[in-house]
Amino acid sequence: MNNPTALRRLAAVLLFGAAILRPCLAVETQIWDQSEQADFTRGTSKHLSIRSDGRVNLAPEFTELDSTTVPYLWAIAQDSKGFIYYAGGAPTGATARIFQLKPGGHSKLFAEVPGLEIHALAVDAAGRVYAAVVPDAKIYRIGTDGKPQLFFDANCKYIWSMSFDSAGNLFVATGDSGVIYKVTPDGKGSEFAQTNETHARSMIIDAAGDLIVGTEPGGLVLRVTPQGETFVLYQTGKREVTAVAEHHGIIYAASVGNKTGAVSVTGPAPVLPSTAPPVTPTGAPRSGASPPSLGPAIGSLAAAVTGGSELYRIEQDGFAERIWQSSSDLVYAIAFDRDGRPLLGTGNKGVIYRVDSEQLSTELLNAPPTQVTAFLSSKSGTIYAVTGNVGNVYAIGPKLQSSGVLESDVLDANDFSYWGTAHITCDCPAGSIRLETRSGNLSNPQHDWSAWSPVVLSDLSGDVKAPPARFLQYRFTLTRNENGPSPVLSSVDIPFIAKNVAPRIRQIDIAPFNYRESSSVLTLERNSAASGSPTSISVPAVGQKRNAPSSSAAEAAPAATLQYSKGYLTVRWSASDQNNDSLIFKVELRNKKGTTWRLLKDKLLERFYSFDTTAFPDGDYIIRITASDAPDNTPAAALTSCMDSDPFTIDNTPPTITDVNVVRHGDRAAITFTATDALSWVDKAEYSLDGGDWTLIEPVSKVGGSQTVKYSFEVPADQAIAIRVFDDDDNVAVKQVQ
Repeated sequence: MNNPTALRRLAAVLLFGAAILRPCLAVETQIWDQSEQADFTRGTSKHLSIRSDGRVNLAPEFTELDSTTVPYLWAIAQDSKGFIYYAGGAPTGATARIFQLKPGGHSKLFAEVPGLEIHALAVDAAGRVYAAVVPDAKIYRIGTDGKPQLFFDANCKYIWSMSFDSAGNLFVATGDSGVIYKVTPDGKGSEFAQTNETHARSMIIDAAGDLIVGTEPGGLVLRVTPQGETFVLYQTGKREVTAVAEHHGIIYAASVGNKTGAVSVTGPAPVLPSTAPPVTPTGAPRSGASPPSLGPAIGSLAAAVTGGSELYRIEQDGFAERIWQSSSDLVYAIAFDRDGRPLLGTGNKGVIYRVDSEQLSTELLNAPPTQVTAFLSSKSGTIYAVTGNVGNVYAIGPKLQSSGVLESDVLDANDFSYWGTAHITCDCPAGSIRLETRSGNLSNPQHDWSAWSPVVLSDLSGDVKAPPARFLQYRFTLTRNENGPSPVLSSVDIPFIAKNVAPRIRQIDIAPFNYRESSSVLTLERNSAASGSPTSISVPAVGQKRNAPSSSAAEAAPAATLQYSKGYLTVRWSASDQNNDSLIFKVELRNKKGTTWRLLKDKLLERFYSFDTTAFPDGDYIIRITASDAPDNTPAAALTSCMDSDPFTIDNTPPTITDVNVVRHGDRAAITFTATDALSWVDKAEYSLDGGDWTLIEPVSKVGGSQTVKYSFEVPADQAIAIRVFDDDDNVAVKQVQ
């Protein structure tokens, strides 16, 4: 394997695999790999096209020719002199406007016709414009003077499409009865074909002179012969065929919307495209109901509609197959580029797609308006597009943009990081690529980040000069030579490594005296507690109160059961590492008044340690815990941190019993004494008669909790008396009284 890019990708895969197998990684190099379409589309691009396999190249020129005052443009047509006409509307006002764009780019208002919206335009051989308005569908003919005349009344609610045949007959696709009318040049129309659908939603005349019709709600693609005979070419998987087109005898059909879950508008109605305008809610009842809302009102119904879009190709022999689909974008229009590849105008993100093959498609352009509603192809290779929300006119191609820019999404490295050498994969036979980076410590790159700094490329690799930080962004610019092809970029790989940060000890807990973590080596004698202390106790996780859930992100010694072991002390702690490094620990001890630390345990993996305190003199002590990330770092890079515990007392010396006084009164004896402990509080005192059970003695003051406590009790005078005293650390002193 000699391909550097392949090697880098293999390394990235191995790193990713390691991350899956072991979630807590040491500080090591990671790779920000950008090579998928989703990687690049998360960024912001200008004048670039992004293919489904991640290839990025220059987009066709996309030029705004006119920005109208109409919210939605639905139709576009061209006459033999090159004048372009476009129209649309909105569900307000009494007239619909038609605009004219002259060769050279000068636009004007051409005509106004009665009605709310125009959904279809056609131009005859004489250069006269025909406009179909809704509701109460009528067709107006407009001469070169811009004056409209009623040409044909379809006596229906909707006209969706119009096409002239070679003899000058105008074919009209309608809804709410799904009838196709044939109108002669003198304006006399008659029913030509019945689709048996609610709507003849889209229509063209193919090279053979047949009508190709898309319907709703069955989602059918029909062929209608010049004799009016209908034949179903294909039934799509969607509800509404919004666009049909032909190229070299091959039919393409776009359909939208699920066939189930129709939305009721004013009665039975078809499923509408699942996003906001401009698709009009088609499919009002055949009779007896008012038309559905048009234009912006669609947005109120959009949430109830699902389905996305599909594009089908129907071969000349009738074989049909789906070649493109989207779960969210809705296709409104189909055109073809100079290489015969279908272009799809969609909403509601304003994306124009190019279908390159059954496996590949390209996000060719992204229009500022949210819908691309209709296309018009010209002999020059330029494709004109009209849009909705807002109503603009654009020219697409035929040339490519001279340069384009993509600004990536922001990489969050999660830690303060250093950037390595960037590697790109780019085919630049007749152009160039420029790569820049910037970094910052805020997730929003618009404020308080470093300036863009160039990556000087040599053999498509170069060091990233952006300052170390948590967040990183790259920007590349593709530029082509004049009349040359576009550079094609397919990947950007940027290695980075987080700064190693020292681990942190968060808290140290000293467990109750005389208990240890493990009982496997304890003897029965040492497990016995004469004071009545329990043989085991439960302790919560470090830093938590008993019976309280842990909320610390630091790794801590968990809740545990400690076993009684006289003279043992258990220390427990919590620790964390920002880099998720594995940690080892060192435990040391010193006298509070001393300066020498004595090593108790080194290279400890657990977050607890128990030791025998009887090996040390009584007194106040401090424990130090040192954490090291050495297991996951080189010796030179390993870091440590430490923390000292609060002082605690080692007390293995029993209390003393003094001032014993016995006063007899007949057959009774009154006994008094004083119990004293040098380091701990006196816990309790007991007496035993003739070796019998021990009986608790009450302090003279009724209250203990002191290092010196006086006791007094009375017993029969003729028995052997023994007293014993315990301190808080379970040290015991025994004295025979008589």
